Amino acid sequence: MLQHVFQTSGKDFKLLEIINLNKSFKKGDYTLNVLNNFCLKVDDGERVAIVGPSGAGKSTLLQIIGGLDKPDSGSVVFNGDSVFDKKGRQLDRYRNSAVGFVFQFHYLLEDFTALENVMIPALIAGENRGDAKKRAEDLLARVGLSDRSDHFPTELSGGEQQRTSIARALMNNPKMILADEPTGSLDRKNSEEVFSMFDLMKQDGITVLIVTHDESIADACDRKIEMEKS
Repeated sequence: MLQHVFQTSGKDFKLLEIINLNKSFKKGDYTLNVLNNFCLKVDDGERVAIVGPSGAGKSTLLQIIGGLDKPDSGSVVFNGDSVFDKKGRQLDRYRNSAVGFVFQFHYLLEDFTALENVMIPALIAGENRGDAKKRAEDLLARVGLSDRSDHFPTELSGGEQQRTSIARALMNNPKMILADEPTGSLDRKNSEEVFSMFDLMKQDGITVLIVTHDESIADACDRKIEMEKS
């Protein structure tokens, strides 16, 4: 697997730096090397598509960047701080506030309304409930779901569920969004509506990393990183 150092657009400031990242998985006597000395720099506010075949390590890369998994070796530096030097509550705060996650499947809690689902990250962070509700309402309005805020996930379409999950990802004002196949289970119309949300993030200066198999989405990003399967 060829995994290169990709240069950025030339700005001095880099929000994210990945340095010589290695990750492998044991399967019995067999070792599967997923990331081999992977390096990447991403500018503040940049929108980067990560493409490649299944099994190339795209989702693993996002999980490591987001602090959900650990590499075997190498570094992830976010906003000047090493992610894996963080422990306990520091790492929890990074996962909950510095980055936001959007997955192929929305993972909304079915017993909570759209509004309540969006509020959850702020409540976990200890924000006042009234302030969290106001921001969640604003975010749902921004993704075009003001009239669906009191609906439960089963009462929402697939596109509405994904837009709700995007509002939830933005709840704590993250500097970076990690999106893993965010349109993978949607039709073309809903995919375009969801991707338009990432256009809004770019306007706000939020960095977005998108794992996708959709070439039209990848081509619409500022840069495309191609990963290869070993």
